[in-house]
Amino acid sequence: VDVDRPDRKARRANGKSDAVDAYAAATAVLSGRANGRPKSRNGIVEAIRFLRVVRRSAIKSRTQTINQIRTLIISAPAEVRERLRGLPTYQLIAQLARSRPGTDLADPTCAVRTALRRLSRRYQHLTEEISEADAELGPLVAHAAPGLVELVGVGTETAAQLLITAGDNPDRLKSEASFAHLCGASPISASSGRTNRHRLNRGGDRQANHALHTIALVRMRYDPRTRLYVARRTAEGMSKKDIFRCLKRFIAREVYKHLTSTNIPQQLLQAAA
Repeated sequence: VDVDRPDRKARRANGKSDAVDAYAAATAVLSGRANGRPKSRNGIVEAIRFLRVVRRSAIKSRTQTINQIRTLIISAPAEVRERLRGLPTYQLIAQLARSRPGTDLADPTCAVRTALRRLSRRYQHLTEEISEADAELGPLVAHAAPGLVELVGVGTETAAQLLITAGDNPDRLKSEASFAHLCGASPISASSGRTNRHRLNRGGDRQANHALHTIALVRMRYDPRTRLYVARRTAEGMSKKDIFRCLKRFIAREVYKHLTSTNIPQQLLQAAA
């Protein structure tokens, strides 16, 4: 049984320790308050999750590397800084990787050129690692959810994250509303007096919510249907945050249909085997 974390008010009243948390979890299960099905973690979606861990760390390291390169250029001697300032990233990395800084490391100019060459080659290595991960993830995501990657604005990265959020057994989610709640895309009532409105949901899986946000951004720019919807809602006086909230809720409903329709046949085949 999948058990959520204890209520914060109850935790503050009883304190926090492993024994207290275990007792609270057992109480929640015995009382029936916790009855969720956990992820099975024994299928292709779990394999996708493992590969994405490496890809995400490589992207984070590559971003850190290019930031270090830019910082060193700013503080480098003038003769180095003026030659490299204003170059786009791909030209900068290529030029630094094939440079010959010299051998006198006691000279600051030679030292900074050596450091920049090492960082640029690290950047190239991380780029190759990310490309290899993309080549591995693409077929797996397409096999796990072929209809999902065909939706407008859904790429391999966003589809992989939504698959990981749902798990290898998406039938554990009772409805598309529960999936939206899991992704933090369900509306939260914030009405007061004569004002009837909803606000953004700040709970749920934030990485899945970010994937829905990315899909909404792409559709707002390239999808004619979404652009017409945004224009109509804007004319009605709806704010940009509320428009995003509605779009993410619609996208969650659309994604849920493809997640369930693509995974149920695989589960039936496994059960028959």
